[in-house]
Amino acid sequence: MKKYNFNAGPSILPQEVMQATAQACIDFEGSGLSLMETSHRAKNFQPVVDEAVALFKELLEIPEGYSVLFLGGGASLQFCMVPFNFLEKKAAYLNTGVWASKAIKEAKIFGEVVEVASSKDKNFTYVPRDFEIPTDADYMHVTTNNTIYGTELLKDLDSPIPLMADMSSDILSRPVDVSKYAVIYGGAQKNLSMAGVTFVIVKEDLLGRVSRPIPTMLDYRTHVKKGSMFNTPPTVPIYCALQNLRWIKKQGGVAEMERRAKERAEIVYSEIDRNKLFVGTAETDSRSRMNITFVLKDEYQELQDEFLAFATGRGMVGVKGHRDVGGFRASCYNAMTVEGCKALVECMKDFEKTH
Repeated sequence: MKKYNFNAGPSILPQEVMQATAQACIDFEGSGLSLMETSHRAKNFQPVVDEAVALFKELLEIPEGYSVLFLGGGASLQFCMVPFNFLEKKAAYLNTGVWASKAIKEAKIFGEVVEVASSKDKNFTYVPRDFEIPTDADYMHVTTNNTIYGTELLKDLDSPIPLMADMSSDILSRPVDVSKYAVIYGGAQKNLSMAGVTFVIVKEDLLGRVSRPIPTMLDYRTHVKKGSMFNTPPTVPIYCALQNLRWIKKQGGVAEMERRAKERAEIVYSEIDRNKLFVGTAETDSRSRMNITFVLKDEYQELQDEFLAFATGRGMVGVKGHRDVGGFRASCYNAMTVEGCKALVECMKDFEKTH
């Protein structure tokens, strides 16, 4: 039975990316050594980092003056690193879910935090639209896609102050005007790579402006200066990221990823809206293309375990919703196929027929 991976992360990757990475873990470029035992200082590894950075810049059209970093610690460490490096007195945050809330919690350690808007009043089922960004804040922070609640901010904000963005789960799924941002960061285990590496895109001339001393490892300047090589980086995940960046370019780049994302989302959301058993959890104009969340209608709630077993039996992997929302979640990252989305839709239709 063919399986379709709808896990929210670590998530689906293209087969050729996994195969190339697996082969490198056995024999890295004919060296007779595994990539796992190859020094990050080795002459044949530096080109991996260099090409990955170059492809990242090419695919997202990153302007001059920005560095691309590959670090450890996940997006959760960036919740701390961003305010450590940029928050002098006050920062502004848009609160759209669990991860935004965690980022806010960390920022409060370093200074005043203003929530410019929040969708907590409706269990984060929408992305706030009408809010003002305070011009006296040091920066504005957004979480562009909310994996748990299935909402997404699909437009780059115009901010009068430096804009920071957690793009863990929608990076490389749509074109982004990087020039509007001071920092873009995220865990790679959704659209970029396997788990274990964090990407950071940082505008260099904004660094070094806070008065506080910053620990060496938490200072972006350390990693910019050393090209992500200050300490041993996560070598295998970086290699996997390189393979995935190559794959994205070969498929037609970020514009093609967006076209596919729209197509997949249309397939699944159309069925959710048609099917008598299910209802989407996110407000229509805030729906995520990456994480499609839905539940059974009130009168069919008793069928939840039955549908989960039914879907699992049909090869749908990872469709159980997060505990904060319940129901179901279909994560449709770049490597998810239209075939997979149609298989999920057929599964939903067949389950409807039995009830």
